[in-house]
Amino acid sequence: MNQEKKFKSGFVSIIGRPNVGKSTLLNRVIGQKIAIMSDKPQTTRNKVQGVLTTNESQVVFIDTPGIHKPKHRLGDFMMKVAKNTLREVDLILYVVEADAKFGPGEQFIIDRLNETKTPVFLIINKIDKVHSDKLLEVIDQYKDRFEFNEIVPVSALDGNNVPKLMEQIVEQLDEGPQYYPSDQVTDHPERFIVAELVREKVLHLTKEEIPHSIAVVIEQMKKRDNGMVYVGATIIVERSSQKGIIIGKRGALLKEVGQRARTDIEALLGSKVFLELWVKVQKDWRNRPSQLKDYGFNEEEY
Repeated sequence: MNQEKKFKSGFVSIIGRPNVGKSTLLNRVIGQKIAIMSDKPQTTRNKVQGVLTTNESQVVFIDTPGIHKPKHRLGDFMMKVAKNTLREVDLILYVVEADAKFGPGEQFIIDRLNETKTPVFLIINKIDKVHSDKLLEVIDQYKDRFEFNEIVPVSALDGNNVPKLMEQIVEQLDEGPQYYPSDQVTDHPERFIVAELVREKVLHLTKEEIPHSIAVVIEQMKKRDNGMVYVGATIIVERSSQKGIIIGKRGALLKEVGQRARTDIEALLGSKVFLELWVKVQKDWRNRPSQLKDYGFNEEEY
């Protein structure tokens, strides 16, 4: 008689420096967008939990803010979130870029990893950008500095070697319970993801002076009698000049943000959406604890 296969489960943290592809990897393994993606660093500000359930396992992924030197209270919050997850999980995926040189930022993360007993996989992302000979050099750079349980080269963007990574993750985990329903892909409420989708579009359409000084607050979200979902959202900035940039000439940029965000929100909610956007100035909000809490960055929770 065949022995019944045991169900495995666990929590897996995805860490790394800003802009190495952590959110892209999370979205790839989950199979849909739950974390926003941008080519600008420090896109992720909160822990984003993604849940992948099969007949044999449930893996709960935690995408963390990129580890960097904080410059304001929001930065302090982001680093606290990233570091605390190292103690809370069963496995750590440390993501690095195949085409980036090892530097002080990587050493800082490895020093943090040396403080934990949690198993660590080194994930070398963006392998589509380098020759295989170069990949071996990257592996040598890291394996001499830390004893990784596995070293897995992948391309999160095109999915290359991601199925193999998933096999190795499940193999590493112990037998455990199913924490979330089979059809649940994140523990964040819809309002959080809708706000993130709006913020993503602002990141895509604005330049360097804007990205880290914006927050998005969902003021209202309700289904109307005609089946359409009404979403009212405020984009928070720190300076009047930033407000002008986001609105754009004759409101053109804000309109583009709304059109792009609405497409993703409709895909998320599975219904037509009426999206209304406002832009509001809140000076130095990233250094004000009360406003950080209002915008979803609650330091007391960490």
